[in-house]
Amino acid sequence: MISAIVVAMRKLGVIIISIMPMFACSNSAAQAVSGLQDESSVAPIPPNPSSLQLDAARRVEVEEAIKRHDYRRAETILVEESNRDPNSVRSARLLEMAGGLFFADREFLDAAIALKRAESIAPLDERTSFILAMAYVKLERRDWARSQLERLANAQPTNSLYGYWLARLDYDAQNYTAAVNRLRKVVELDPKMARAYDVLGLCYDYLGQQAAAIQALTRASELNRQQAKPSPWPNMDLAKSLISANQLTEAEKNLREARSYDPQLPQVYYELGRVLDMQGKSQDAIQALKSAVDRDANYPEPHYLLGRIYQKLGQSTLAKSEIVRFQDLQRPKK
Repeated sequence: MISAIVVAMRKLGVIIISIMPMFACSNSAAQAVSGLQDESSVAPIPPNPSSLQLDAARRVEVEEAIKRHDYRRAETILVEESNRDPNSVRSARLLEMAGGLFFADREFLDAAIALKRAESIAPLDERTSFILAMAYVKLERRDWARSQLERLANAQPTNSLYGYWLARLDYDAQNYTAAVNRLRKVVELDPKMARAYDVLGLCYDYLGQQAAAIQALTRASELNRQQAKPSPWPNMDLAKSLISANQLTEAEKNLREARSYDPQLPQVYYELGRVLDMQGKSQDAIQALKSAVDRDANYPEPHYLLGRIYQKLGQSTLAKSEIVRFQDLQRPKK
């Protein structure tokens, strides 16, 4: 879809070539720390397409496309319509909605381009500015995301969401002390934000403050348990800290709870395999690790641990096979 918006933006006279190389490598960069779930989803679709000054037929077409999740069709219509009067406030509103749809469609570069074009015509509202910040996060342009979020935080200092995401950027940059300072303020503003306690616990863990990490992650897990759809990650993160503290029984308990929240998450089976192996439960560990591999055949770590366990059990052929598989998966893809 990128070519469609690029062509449309060129028609609008927007110079985007200079920003394209900056985004080109974003998909290949790994998240700084893999323990956090992907939380940058937002509700990106404006609820009222009727406010976009489209003629009746085009408005109905957009509304119907959105209802059936045919975002590409809706995006195409909105970009085409924005071409009719490219420097008008109407065009800006159309591009804002297109940007939201691009975000929902996981076309994050298109989302950023559309929203920046809209912003060049008229200021974005708070919600749309946040979508732009999240698009930058997805594109791993954390410097741009930070600038966007700082503007939002300065305008709305009591909004805990913006402080949380600035702390996430600190965390990704391994600035754990800065993240802790922000997150302390975030949980003062919103004492029930489970994900803030989760990141706070991870920061404490990286700073070597084990007791504080377990306390924060325990609180994250308690709050998470109250959610309509609990995430497995707070219990996963707590389990890792408990493993470091050699509290293996509690770690196993939390991993089993995490598994109940997402039975398809391969990482939970790997961590469970680790704990079971540390407890001397080799056969149970093997089954957990095989479950991790079943859910993600390209996940290297379970194969390494399986190799170690098989070697310990004297099953050298199986051990060698698992280590070879681990090494194959570790090789850079050409």
